[in-house]
Amino acid sequence: MDALSAIEARRVALQDELDGRKTQKERNRLGQFATPTLLASDLLAHARTLVPEDAPVRFLDPAIGTGSFYTALLRHFAAERLKAAVGVEIDPHYGNPARELWLDRGLKIEVDDFTAMKPPIAAERFNLIVCNPPYVRHHHMGADEKGRLQAATTAASGVRMAGLAGLYCYFLGLAHAWLADDGIAGWLIPSEFMDVNYGGPVKRYLLNKVELLRIHRFDPSDLQFGDALVSSAVVWFRKRRAESGHQVSLTYGGTLSRPTHSRLVPASALQNQRKWTGLATAGMKDAAEGPRLADFFSIKRGLATGDNRFFILSRAEIEEHGLPLEFFKPILPGPRHLPSDVIEAEADGAPRIQRQQFILDCRLPEDRVRGRFPKLWAYLKTGKPKVSDTYLCSRRNPWYSQETRPPAPFVCTYMGRGLAKREKPFRFILNRSQATAANVYLMLYPIPALAKALEGAPQLARQIWEFLNSIPSATLLGEGRVYGGGLYKMEPKELANVPADALAALLPTTEGQPAKQREMFPKRAL
Repeated sequence: MDALSAIEARRVALQDELDGRKTQKERNRLGQFATPTLLASDLLAHARTLVPEDAPVRFLDPAIGTGSFYTALLRHFAAERLKAAVGVEIDPHYGNPARELWLDRGLKIEVDDFTAMKPPIAAERFNLIVCNPPYVRHHHMGADEKGRLQAATTAASGVRMAGLAGLYCYFLGLAHAWLADDGIAGWLIPSEFMDVNYGGPVKRYLLNKVELLRIHRFDPSDLQFGDALVSSAVVWFRKRRAESGHQVSLTYGGTLSRPTHSRLVPASALQNQRKWTGLATAGMKDAAEGPRLADFFSIKRGLATGDNRFFILSRAEIEEHGLPLEFFKPILPGPRHLPSDVIEAEADGAPRIQRQQFILDCRLPEDRVRGRFPKLWAYLKTGKPKVSDTYLCSRRNPWYSQETRPPAPFVCTYMGRGLAKREKPFRFILNRSQATAANVYLMLYPIPALAKALEGAPQLARQIWEFLNSIPSATLLGEGRVYGGGLYKMEPKELANVPADALAALLPTTEGQPAKQREMFPKRAL
């Protein structure tokens, strides 16, 4: 074993030891997911092809951890080229041991908060930044912290990040002030920025502030981090404005050095692409002008109760507690408990399925419940303060009431995987019952014109359901998003944007003439 392999083995052992001293929850909250050795090596091998061969290297990793990228730097760049190497680590738990590990080996580790550090003067900036920034989601950052980060990122890069942006977006923008002109940056970040709304400022930065060179998206089923359910991408850019006609390399699958798909696209064309994840494989999509599901449905997430175990009960549990049924509404169980995609109704409107469930929804104030419904009051007291003080419940009045979500004739699963038994990750359910749905579903409410058509033609509901199920998986996935491990997710606005040209053909006719979809269903009726 050579000297570099020996120190890398020590580093990996140190990483495992330090990770073991923290709980998974602690590391998730701080976004601490170490870069595997092979992946780090793949990134620095590619970096060597981007940095001019005769250029001295000033290297920075703003979230260095124990230093996997520095090992890879030493492996792929000659020692005489390294003029400076700096790493920043906010957590002393990792930073101090890493500092000892790399003592006298050319790496200076600052145990500090990169987002609060003052950028260097121009002469001391870095011409190679490679980083796997912390994946801290926005809800783990307070309003004051977000405000500070937004202001600092705007000052550093000229781009204001969105309020829902994760910490990695701020890292990328802040590092702009640390990167030398014509310097190279490589970022290992979640690929979700390519599709979600909060990723818009990141994409504008990549297209307008720097020269975007390449985006490689890993296959979501091939997790790069065994302890994080996140689909990853590597973004490479040079700090200079792109020239007219510049093209970006988009690659997918395999490894950075051996992708399974590769495509060159004009940077200017990316400006008009709302979603970037499928471009390496499917190519550019023209902006479609035809009807969308939004022209026929108002699409909403199902009910978020705040505590399903407390609010959703079986009929037997309701009877056991002696609770008044008038305060319960039928609700569909989770998708795995729906053996059929057509839900018929019992005489009382409940779904005709084995696992019947009901959701508690009472609008009476506590004093009236206490006086008129003592058993319901006794049950509600078991939810105080644990349930009543949760984020959602504490913002409702009374805390045991629910959002307004009437039954929808069509529902779609919110998340899913590409299972062997099911070709499509999303299921469309024809709901003939009076059951509402929880937030594991999207609820499709026909707009008034379509609702009227359904009243006059009962068979139309099944035809619409069949159309929804005929939408190709690629079309749905092109609008939705994917996470590590092949977990697919669809938000209401994403489903609303799915093309629905064929749906217009199902509409009733008037005097033998097809109904005019544009008149009956105004564009973007939501």
